[in-house]
Amino acid sequence: MVIKKIGVLAAVSALAFTVVTGCSDKTNSSESASSSSAAPNQGASPKAEDIVDIEVWGTNIGYKPTTKGSKLYEFYKEKLGVGVISPYVEWNGGTAYLNTLNLKIASGELPDLFLPQQGLENTLAKNGAIADLTDLLPKYAPNLWEAIPKDMWDIVKANDPTGQGRIYYIPGMVDYGRYSGMIRKDWLDKLGLQMPKTQDEYVKVLEAFRDKDPNGNGQKDELPAGGRQEARWMDQLFAMYGVAMFEGYPDWDLYDGKLTYSAVSPNMKSALEFISKMYKDGLIDKESLLNDKAKWDGKVAANKVGNYFHWAEQTNLYLDNLQKNSGVKGAFASLPLPEVQGYKGFYTWKRFTPPAWVVKNNKDQKKLMATLKLLNNMYDKKNWNALYLGVEGMHYTMKDGKAVKLPDDKSTQENLILDPYSKISTLDFTSNLLKTTSSEDRMWEIDQTVQIMQDAQKYAKVIAGDGMPASVYEGFPDINNRTLYIEYASKIITGQYPISKFDEFVDKWNKSGGEEVTKRAREWYAKVKK
Repeated sequence: MVIKKIGVLAAVSALAFTVVTGCSDKTNSSESASSSSAAPNQGASPKAEDIVDIEVWGTNIGYKPTTKGSKLYEFYKEKLGVGVISPYVEWNGGTAYLNTLNLKIASGELPDLFLPQQGLENTLAKNGAIADLTDLLPKYAPNLWEAIPKDMWDIVKANDPTGQGRIYYIPGMVDYGRYSGMIRKDWLDKLGLQMPKTQDEYVKVLEAFRDKDPNGNGQKDELPAGGRQEARWMDQLFAMYGVAMFEGYPDWDLYDGKLTYSAVSPNMKSALEFISKMYKDGLIDKESLLNDKAKWDGKVAANKVGNYFHWAEQTNLYLDNLQKNSGVKGAFASLPLPEVQGYKGFYTWKRFTPPAWVVKNNKDQKKLMATLKLLNNMYDKKNWNALYLGVEGMHYTMKDGKAVKLPDDKSTQENLILDPYSKISTLDFTSNLLKTTSSEDRMWEIDQTVQIMQDAQKYAKVIAGDGMPASVYEGFPDINNRTLYIEYASKIITGQYPISKFDEFVDKWNKSGGEEVTKRAREWYAKVKK
């Protein structure tokens, strides 16, 4: 990581003067906003002179920025009554974004509304740099307040790093299992293979993908399975062993009845041993630990990958890119989680997603109230279809009286950063959005996507560590960043280390802070389960 040590602490220390002079009381955002007469206007469209611009940062995987006067800026202004400026910040799995955000903080600035990363919100809250939302949200953003169940707000309060039971971040919520291993059903059909149900059957399928030219180009270039840097996005290979993994991040679940970090569980050892054998046998991409998102997605789109892991609801994008890049009208299906004797497999379902938004503790009351107004209007479900569709001509078009999403085009489309439908997600709403905004000629993609989403629910499980605050890692940044895990997992997978080295990893992990982090995690679990 470029700024690994600037991280949260050094970056926030640069904010110290701003925090002390401009945000001296951590709760004064609530008080001063409550005394302000500039409550969010939820009625008629505001006059141009009443529009307040705010800066919003979040995920952008290559789309154009939103600048003042741009088409998306005008769209947000009309629909939500607030001007939204959103610069392009490289994402790259969140690492590049966090580095850039840290630089922004170190310069003494914060976006008005932004996505925090890796527990950044905890240090910012303790330093008074982000707003205490406890009283602000019910009064000024009731749509958002009511959209999150009370039990989830209670956990957010329990996670308050100041120990005061206050709310400093807006959680994301997913009411269904979002992830699945995707397998090329058309390759199975071409080779006369059945959908694998056990691990042995799965291995035989991957061997056929490797050896029998299912993409039909006469070359042995198929990649049966694979993933990305840091042993990420190959969760299907860990999941069959009951390893709690979230987009390649080891997570917390109950092992032998105790809350335990999955990276140090016996289940992880068995999974790594299996994956190492797959790597040796050429059943996973040899570049898996080198692939960034663009490179791995490019291989899927190039008609080379037989099995990959991702959000089920984005299958249509992968199908679209596959057809666009290789001319192949593919067929994906949800891979039934291969059964392994002695293990109960699952895909990790976290009802809590990482914090979705934090709000700058803004002394400019107009900016603060505009941010709350944006949140309230953004989380009004009447606006969700429009926010999903975006700008006509850029993100969607009208066809036979129906709004139809246009194909993904990062060279022309501004980033739809305000996406409450993915921050508070339900299976029915997401499925309906996909069905009602797709053209007839792309319904084949949507049909596959919705079917995979439904099938994925069979294997989804909410893990015990759902909602755990990043503060359990405080003082142990290398454990939070998975430094030791990445080193050992990568070397075991590639054969540089024998599997016996796993026990050395567990010992080092515990001695380097793992024991303390586990103690904190179990104390948190006992508190929220009372």
